[in-house]
Amino acid sequence: MMEHIATPFGRRTMTLGQIASQVRARAAPKDAVVNKWHAFQHIREARALLGATDRALAILNALLSFRQETVLTGEGNVIVWPSNEQLMARANGMPPTTLRRHLAVLVDCGLIIRRDSPNGKRFARKGRRGEIAQAYGFDLSPIVARAAEFNDLAEAVQAEKRAFRVAKERLTLLRRDIVKLIDTGIKEGVPGNWSRARQNYEAIVGRLPRSAPRQLVESICGELKVLWHDIRDALESFANSQNADANESRSGRHIQNSNPDSISESENALEDNEEAGVNAEKTDNLRKLPRRDLPLGMVLDACPNMQEIARGHEIRHWRDFLGPEQELFPVTRQGRTEHERVLDWPDLGAYAACASPLGRRNGMNPSTRSRGSPQE
Repeated sequence: MMEHIATPFGRRTMTLGQIASQVRARAAPKDAVVNKWHAFQHIREARALLGATDRALAILNALLSFRQETVLTGEGNVIVWPSNEQLMARANGMPPTTLRRHLAVLVDCGLIIRRDSPNGKRFARKGRRGEIAQAYGFDLSPIVARAAEFNDLAEAVQAEKRAFRVAKERLTLLRRDIVKLIDTGIKEGVPGNWSRARQNYEAIVGRLPRSAPRQLVESICGELKVLWHDIRDALESFANSQNADANESRSGRHIQNSNPDSISESENALEDNEEAGVNAEKTDNLRKLPRRDLPLGMVLDACPNMQEIARGHEIRHWRDFLGPEQELFPVTRQGRTEHERVLDWPDLGAYAACASPLGRRNGMNPSTRSRGSPQE
């Protein structure tokens, strides 16, 4: 690396910034190693702070591509010497005037140093062993010297972007909340000067330009926060008063329902429900009793008068038993519908067993049957 201060060729002037850039490049540690593409990524993130343009970064990317090694070191020669035609080709066909203008931007930003030859040409002179003894072109050593600075600037830019994004989100939420709360206060009839609140909101938001910096956005958010607190306090105070009135109303109804007469009525209703439950339980128990099949002979022994009602017919089966039993219906003043439902019984024996004691209880005999009335 050359030790003397490089001056530009031709009419180009020298600046103190360029001298400072060369001094900083010489102060870089000899053992410094920098990945050129990582450094370029940091430069691209911090281009606004560095003052670089998009076209200038495109030219810097092309210059880095002429360096075969991926890393740049503080020791050795990091100069590239492409011609303008080669640079324009790798910069996507950039015009010559644009190329020269943005090369000057890279120099002013301190990203590269011009190492011009006596005649202004860019070339490299090799030594006897094939090494680069002398090179004239663009020196990339400032990237090695300022790699840590570029990294810090990139992190600062990322932090600023995050803070700006948070500030814009906060502004959006405050604007939405204030508008919704004002509309709620108007619709619900909450006491308050809501037109004045809306005017204050519009006056604060009216100072916000289309493209506002983060500091202005945060200042606007602070003023909106104060207005939001006032509106929220008014709505919460009104809601609490409404809840208190509702609690008092419910307490009055509770006292009214505590009348002893209403308690006695509730007790009577409870007793009726308990009696109904007991009756239903008894009915269920009767339905759950096991079914017992009675022999025909046992029923005939218990009701000997059924043989008399049978008019001499011998009763051998349950269906024979139904013949005399049918005579009971007019005697017991049962409706004919009862007899019609006999055939619906699943067990004829059970029906006959139920009907036989009925005939015995009514004292049935041939004489009473002929008169068609039960024996008193």
